[in-house]
Amino acid sequence: MAAWTAFACPLCHGPLQPPAACVLTCLVHPLSFAQQEGIWRFLLPERQAYYDQFIQEYETIRRLEGRGSPDPTYYQSLPYRDLSGQMPVDWKVRSISFTAMLRSVFEPLERTTQKPLQVLDLGAGNGWLSYQLARRGHIVAAVDLASNDFDGLGCYQYYDFEYTPIQAEFDRLPIPNGSTDLVIFNASLHYSEDYRITLAEALRVMKSDGRIVVLDSPIYHQQQSGAQMVQEREIVFLEKYGFPSNALRSENYLTYQSIHDLGVVFNLDWEVLTPHYGLGWTLKPIKARLLGWREPAKFHLLAGKRL
Repeated sequence: MAAWTAFACPLCHGPLQPPAACVLTCLVHPLSFAQQEGIWRFLLPERQAYYDQFIQEYETIRRLEGRGSPDPTYYQSLPYRDLSGQMPVDWKVRSISFTAMLRSVFEPLERTTQKPLQVLDLGAGNGWLSYQLARRGHIVAAVDLASNDFDGLGCYQYYDFEYTPIQAEFDRLPIPNGSTDLVIFNASLHYSEDYRITLAEALRVMKSDGRIVVLDSPIYHQQQSGAQMVQEREIVFLEKYGFPSNALRSENYLTYQSIHDLGVVFNLDWEVLTPHYGLGWTLKPIKARLLGWREPAKFHLLAGKRL
């Protein structure tokens, strides 16, 4: 399987020159980016410092949740089976949304192009989605901030199909303009600190006829419901882990109005698909209304293309 080779400076988007093995240098700025332990490191030094607390807290929570396994088969079985038994409900949801994405977006693209697709997996985590698409013969770059080897980019070593792990931020992608067929926000768009900046960057690297997909980000009718969810989560995290996990000023959720507004701003046609997660999920809004609870989140699959 071919590795991802289309890199650009995350600061100026200009070309990079390879003066030495596993090191790329910007032709405009005095910046070099190295491949270390199999992972391309494209975080600018000041941005690394900016994300340090977030990464540390995120990894702490994921460890305490029991994420990861020493068995490569655990990773290769995701999202369809959680061999660890730690998060079976979460992975069931991920498998349903991933299958819906394959059928509604990915397989039609495969039939149309009839060649390997260039895919960005943004918020790749342990790389399960990158692996599943690489198995299908496509060229995939897994982008994330966390580089650990239990739930982050370092998990690439557990897979038997190659993809390219890249440590970078969504708003400064080390990818050339118009080079990507499909950009997937993999349960990750809600970590953005500004949706307009993040989507503008995703569209910059996307081909004119490419697609953008948002998976597993919470969506609400009312902004108040999303704000209440964030407050509830921070209280739980503070009690359970000793910190609220709010080092980033993330957007945290979408609303139907914000999805519409982003479509208008970027001239995007959004297709909103609703995977069937089971009767329990279907009945959640009814139960919430009867009990006077806040509105529960919806997890639609958003597929966007330029008008």
